[in-house]
Amino acid sequence: MSTEWLAEHLDDPNVVVAESDEDVLLYDTGHIPGAVKMDWHADLNDPVARDYVDGEGFARVMSARGITPDRTIVFYGDNFNWWAAYALWVCSLFGHEDLRLLDGGRQKWVAEGRPLTTDGPGREPSRYPVLPRDDGSIRAFKEDVLAHMGAKGRMVDVRSPGEYSGELTHMPDYPQEGALRGGHVPGAQNVPWKTAANDDGTFRDADELTEIYRAGLGIADGEEIIAYCRIGERSSHTWFVLRHLLGMENVRNYDGSWVEWGNAVRVPIERPDQPIRPPLD
Repeated sequence: MSTEWLAEHLDDPNVVVAESDEDVLLYDTGHIPGAVKMDWHADLNDPVARDYVDGEGFARVMSARGITPDRTIVFYGDNFNWWAAYALWVCSLFGHEDLRLLDGGRQKWVAEGRPLTTDGPGREPSRYPVLPRDDGSIRAFKEDVLAHMGAKGRMVDVRSPGEYSGELTHMPDYPQEGALRGGHVPGAQNVPWKTAANDDGTFRDADELTEIYRAGLGIADGEEIIAYCRIGERSSHTWFVLRHLLGMENVRNYDGSWVEWGNAVRVPIERPDQPIRPPLD
């Protein structure tokens, strides 16, 4: 959704605005009026299970923010909406139907001089139902990636070129931590996630995205695709582009991504300085 559309719908009771940032303290410095905060780490993840919250946990998160299944949720955030896309993807696992991203995110809203507030959202708690989490249709696990790799399926590594080559194990200018090995899943093609965005944080137009992904990677209609990054947030952004902007039906996000793959025992990696070794039986 455009910033113009959202500005006109801030008072619409059927629209809930939700901010999800890399900088989890940013919301408290000023947010879009009426927006609720959705902390990607504290609200959506189960830190013990190393998984997402279950149906009961998700219902608590949504109920506390006054959200019901019939509401439109417009997500936005900092840094080109990467964590906003992640929050949207997690909500998709629970089947919430009307989920949208604010094109340009927090960056564009602020650049246009639109209002921010430190006031609370003022929403009354709701009774969101407990729904099952669907881990099969848009989510991939390590075993799925191994099978997909064995079938020479399409995989998109959305990390930086340095991470893809194995030179880095995290993004540039971040601590190099989280993975014992550098490289990429054998056969994966590299298209850094931010390639899909303009400098102002908005998405590139449909023709440009088609050139980048359909023509550039040779993706055919109906082809099964798995996207991954380091922990699943950048690949959520690319998943949104492929699934919702380009209409590709068979796209899954491997949220375990390189932190899991790079640390996993007896799974193959590919990098320029090492030959590919097949997974051990």
